[in-house]
Formats: sequence, structure tokens, C-alpha cells
Amino acid sequence: MARRPRTVPARELPPGAVRRAGPWAVGNRDGELFAVSRRCRHQLADLSEGHVDADGCLVCPWHQSRYDVETGEMVQGPRGFLGYHGPAPGYAAFVRSYSKVLRLRVARALRRGDEVVVERRG
Repeated sequence: MARRPRTVPARELPPGAVRRAGPWAVGNRDGELFAVSRRCRHQLADLSEGHVDADGCLVCPWHQSRYDVETGEMVQGPRGFLGYHGPAPGYAAFVRSYSKVLRLRVARALRRGDEVVVERRG
């Protein structure tokens, strides 16, 4: 079985950007590189299609759940569900509560030459 590449060209990661590296979402938080598992704990959206907000959190592209990239914890629940985009405070609190147990996995993202490489934490 072929392994998925765990690298991203460094030029594709300006501040605020997030890209896919195999099973990881790799991003640049104001010059600090990070890597977390790619699937949102809400409805499994691909977090590598998200972005980094002004607070340095990874934002899900579907319903804007926000994640702390150092711990993998969801810090703000979704703003909607399925096709709905809008307020859902009770539902968001429910999703956030179970995501405390099901955090994103966190790995190291290191620049090596022209590439950003993901390494699992030991």
C-alpha cells in the first residue's frame, strides 16, 4: 500500500493558509507551522480546506467550528448543521462537548528546505 505524502511545498503556506498533506491539515499561523488531523469532529469536513482566523484558530470550511491547533480542541462549536448555516447554540454546545473527548490529532510540521514535512509526535 502506497503512503500518502506528508509534505507541502513551503511556498503554498503563507500566513493564514492551510493545505493537505496526506491525512493532515498543515497550516501557517503567523509564521508558526502546525499539523492536525484533517476531519472536523462535527460532520467530517476536510479541514485542509479551512483557514486560520485572526485568533490563530483553524476554522472549518463547512460550519465554521474553530480549533486550537496546539491541543486539537474545538474552542467554538459549529454555526449550523447539514445544509443550514446559522445560529444553533444548543446543537453547537452538544458538538463541542463530545469534541472535548474526540480532539483532533496533533503532529509537528517542520520546514525542511522548500518543503513543510509532517512528523508524528512520539
